[in-house]
Amino acid sequence: MTQLDYKKITALAEKYKPQMTAFLRDMIRIPSESCQEKEVVLRIKEEMETVGFDRVEIDPMGNVLGYIGSGKTVIAMDAHIDTVGVGNRDNWEFDPYEGYEDEETIGGRGASDQEGGMASMVYAGKIIKDLGLENGYTLVVVGTVQEEDCDGLCWQYIIKESGLKPDFVVSTEPTDGGIYRGQRGRMEIKVEVKGISAHGSAPERGDNAIFKMGKILGELEQLHTRLTTDAFLGKGSLTVSEIFYTSPSRCAVADGCTISIDRRLTVGEDKELALQQIRDLPAAIDANAEVSMYTYDKPSYTGLVYPTDCYFPSWVLPENHPVTQASAETYRRLFDQPPHVDKWTFSTNGVSIMGLLGIPCIGFGPGKEAQAHAPNEKTWKADLVRCASFYAALPAIYLEKME
Repeated sequence: MTQLDYKKITALAEKYKPQMTAFLRDMIRIPSESCQEKEVVLRIKEEMETVGFDRVEIDPMGNVLGYIGSGKTVIAMDAHIDTVGVGNRDNWEFDPYEGYEDEETIGGRGASDQEGGMASMVYAGKIIKDLGLENGYTLVVVGTVQEEDCDGLCWQYIIKESGLKPDFVVSTEPTDGGIYRGQRGRMEIKVEVKGISAHGSAPERGDNAIFKMGKILGELEQLHTRLTTDAFLGKGSLTVSEIFYTSPSRCAVADGCTISIDRRLTVGEDKELALQQIRDLPAAIDANAEVSMYTYDKPSYTGLVYPTDCYFPSWVLPENHPVTQASAETYRRLFDQPPHVDKWTFSTNGVSIMGLLGIPCIGFGPGKEAQAHAPNEKTWKADLVRCASFYAALPAIYLEKME
């Protein structure tokens, strides 16, 4: 294997900072909400080809995959390249798509969440090619779609349908400068209650579904306080995120009520447990409530539909796992200090990569979690450089540690 020169790697990453910045600003300028990523995918493909990836393809779902090397060990790096919307424009101090840059930062929708990770990955590929580091492994740099709508769906498709089976995956979601090795899972749960409508002047003739749901809401609030806590991932949680009703009119008894629950899952919690906890609530039993999971079945921008339950399990990569150890060693060698090892607050594609499919996943990405989905989103140029160095060095260090 080619001997790593860490100073050359970091020097090249610094050298390519202007190109990374320009590429990221180009991606930000292209609106790319979930299911509308076509144009940004084409721009990423163009950049991969320009910097010298061996092969670039777009799969039937619309994910873009760039390949370097042909070794037996397969290492994938992932950035979702869809974004959320901009919300209330009045909350932005600058155009969220034109963005801005100064000496230290780049602003715009997707800067931290999560197109910055793509910019660093592509230029890590260039560094690998420049220094001839691709011996012994195949690197697959993946820009994934629909994550903001349904995290992990893209990787369910990639692994199950395309046959790509990486030895491990690096998620480039923002990690505030640290190495992240897990996250709580989540579920999208629906609770439905039925009633009988009647004229509002004589409510005793009907059966009010909203009143029945009100009792369930109170018990859900109490259930949240009793959920499991894990020493690393923290506490499971739930919150009611939406409420809907049906009624013949404003002058009638409501004959239906439905709520959506955002359920966050810690270690030891799964979908069966979470659903049964709600079904067992006395008010849910009294109301004969129907408790189920939502299903995601929106077509990607290519038109492909790949339905999945809205269940996204928690996952934790052990601290002594070879991937965790190689990641920490990469950080120490490049930056001459120990890394901060932690976890994400939010959910990532790791829910499928490791949570559902058992492929080791580690996180290291430019930007900060707090910037995700916020107005005036930004990232830091120094993060882009640091992450490009890390991505370029990690595969060789992993192979070294596995020898």
